Parts: sequence; structure tokens; C-alpha cells
Amino acid sequence: MVIYFGPAGLGPVKTATERLEEYHKLGLKACEIAFTYGVYIHNEKDAEEIGKTAKKLDINLSIHAPYWINLNSEEKKKVEESKKRILDCCKIGEVLQADVVVFHPGYYGKMKEEETYENIKNAILEIQKEIKKHNWKIKIAPETMGKVNVFGSIEQIAKLVEETNCSFCIDFAHVLAREKKVDYEKIRSLFKPEKWHCHFSGIVYSEKGERHHIKTPKEKWKELLDNLPKNKDIIIINESPDMINDSVDGLKMWKG
Repeated sequence: MVIYFGPAGLGPVKTATERLEEYHKLGLKACEIAFTYGVYIHNEKDAEEIGKTAKKLDINLSIHAPYWINLNSEEKKKVEESKKRILDCCKIGEVLQADVVVFHPGYYGKMKEEETYENIKNAILEIQKEIKKHNWKIKIAPETMGKVNVFGSIEQIAKLVEETNCSFCIDFAHVLAREKKVDYEKIRSLFKPEKWHCHFSGIVYSEKGERHHIKTPKEKWKELLDNLPKNKDIIIINESPDMINDSVDGLKMWKG
């Protein structure tokens, strides 16, 4: 079992390689590049340099796609735009040598759960066809979501993995906010692949689910690390407001 810890952010292109060096010195071996407000690495030469630096430092890169994605919109144009945003991330992600593109799958709108599931599943299959056409190695990873009225329960994401062979992102803070508890046994039984991509942080939530992330309490780190499967390679991306120090806390706790 290997766990890679790291923050959900790399910062501007001009300081990216320096930032990776800083993460390396702290012992962090993962970093998720936040394209949440748009793909900001445009130049392939920059992406190549960042990717090579990450590989040299044994830092596993991933990408978080833009927030404005809905693979279940009633408007076909919005679904196509969403697919393009994910594919744009995949294109630059391939140059970066990133493993996965994490994305928020979509909303129910006026549709029922089953119809929403089928629409999102079909969109994922179409995106994967494009990925295959380009011979890209990168995988796409729908994320478990933290609001109760949004598509993205652990069961729904696990079913997508099973039926499309996509990757996945288990966001433990979102699971807690959505379900008011984390059933680790159920999660271990649902997600069979040998490699897990996860998000983790402290979180404030209400009856409707997620409100906002907070600094990760050390007892929450302990609970997570005690309950993770012992036979998998796991990447844990921290999304708290203090994500670098929180990632270091998690690493220290894991090393004991």
C-alpha cells in the first residue's frame, strides 16, 4: 500500500516548477491542478516542463475540471460544452502526464434519478471514445458530490465505474456532508480498483449537505487513515483552506 498526499492547487504557470520543488521538499507526492475556473495552462511547452518536473520529483499530477459542467443538462448545447471542457482538460493533461481529470458530473434538474444516470453514463462513454481516438492514457474521474440534491452518491459513482470503466474520485468530506456519516466498509466494498483517487478535508455541512471546507482536524485524518484499505495505492488530495500544511499533517500521521 502506498499513499500519496498533496494539495489541490499548483498556482500560476511561471512558478509551477518551483512550487513542485517545494512540495517535494515537504515530502508531498501528489498535486491536483485546479482548472476549476478554466484551463489556465495553454502552452504545451509549459505543460511538458511541468510534467517532466513532476515525474522527476515523483509527484503524481491530476486535474480538476471546471466547475461549470453538467452532463445532464436539458440543453444539448450545454452537455456538448461540458464534454468539451473535460476533453480540453484531457488534452493538456496528457502533455502534463496527469493520471486523471476529476469532474462534477451533473444535476438532476427536472429529470429522475435513472434518466440522469443514463445521460451521464452515455456522456462519459462518448468522452472516452474521444480519448481512445487520440490514444491518450489519461482517465476521467467523476467525483462523489456533497449536496443531497445533486447527482454523485457513492453508489452512483461506483456504478459508473463498473459500467464504463472510468476512474473515480471519492471525496470523503462530500460523503460525510451528503450522508452525515462515512460508511468506510461500504466504500471499500463498492470500489474494487487497485488505485484510488481521493479528496479529503474538514467540512461544514447542513441538512442539505456541503457548505464549505475547513482546516482538516487531526482526529479526522486519523479516522480516515485507520479506515482506508490496506491493499491499494491511494492518492489523497487535500482541499482545505490550509491544504499544504494539512497534507503534511496527513503524511506525518501516516508515517507515524
